[in-house]
Amino acid sequence: MSDSNTTNARKTAGPPALVISAKPVVLPAPGRGEDLQVSVSAPATGGDLPVIVFSHGFGWSMDGYAPLADFWAAHGFVVVRPTHLDSRTLGLPADDPRTPRVWRFRVEDLTRVLDGLDLLEAAVPGLAGRLDRDRVAVAGHSWGAQTASTLLGARVLDSDGVPGEDLSDPRVKAGVLLALTGLGDSLTPFAIEHLPFMKPSFDTMTAPALIVAGDNDRSHLSTRGPDWFTDPYTYSPGNKSLLTLFEAEHSLGGIPGYEVAETTDESPARVALIQRLSTAFLRSALYPEDTGWKAAAAALEEDPSPLGRLQSK
Repeated sequence: MSDSNTTNARKTAGPPALVISAKPVVLPAPGRGEDLQVSVSAPATGGDLPVIVFSHGFGWSMDGYAPLADFWAAHGFVVVRPTHLDSRTLGLPADDPRTPRVWRFRVEDLTRVLDGLDLLEAAVPGLAGRLDRDRVAVAGHSWGAQTASTLLGARVLDSDGVPGEDLSDPRVKAGVLLALTGLGDSLTPFAIEHLPFMKPSFDTMTAPALIVAGDNDRSHLSTRGPDWFTDPYTYSPGNKSLLTLFEAEHSLGGIPGYEVAETTDESPARVALIQRLSTAFLRSALYPEDTGWKAAAAALEEDPSPLGRLQSK
């Protein structure tokens, strides 16, 4: 990596870079019933760019989560957002034979993106030859966080409590998991009946990850309170950090989009904190010599009126 490209790829301070975006970029997906559509956002200039593959929450699409995707792209990342089969834009019927396996299709979507980086590079004007395939991260919100967590090593327990297939991907070096649901021992009757895949094991989720939870996030899928969303940090090994946001609900201040109806706790300042900390975490995870994460963590700790607290292990 040249010095000039290194500087560009690691840029976190100063004004945001000009971003180019393309959608829909279509990846062939035999056996899925629908080809995979993705959105790609990237800095207009620079090379050796790290990649973030982002998994949306239930019902969303490649058009969602602009507050995160735009910020990451403006600060040196190539951001790829696939549209999963549960997206409202596709209208998959509840009785569709694919419905019980949508959670697996979601994981396969992320893997398909990683397999198709050459195609994505060729499809976006000016992007060819600019990706750093050795620096890849995943991120996701809610159901998307569960999807992303499987590539980091999390597994789903079967009805007997035995961990299922290992779906981790060695190409993925780090992750950001936003409002990731916890263990399956406190599911409500609805979740037990309809969401059997919500029985994770984090014992093997060894890859570095920033986990973000709201201390006012109360899910109708669990009989526990907001602490449910801290399970991924508590029960996973290795390099993990937990950002607990004060008074935050499931949308964490509005990360799905600007002024969207599903945001119940709109807070531009909270979203800005997630933007800054997630960027710093991923950059330091992908570039071990980068000190931005230490600086960002120290700034939060020294803030006289912090929006959250950070802990690491």
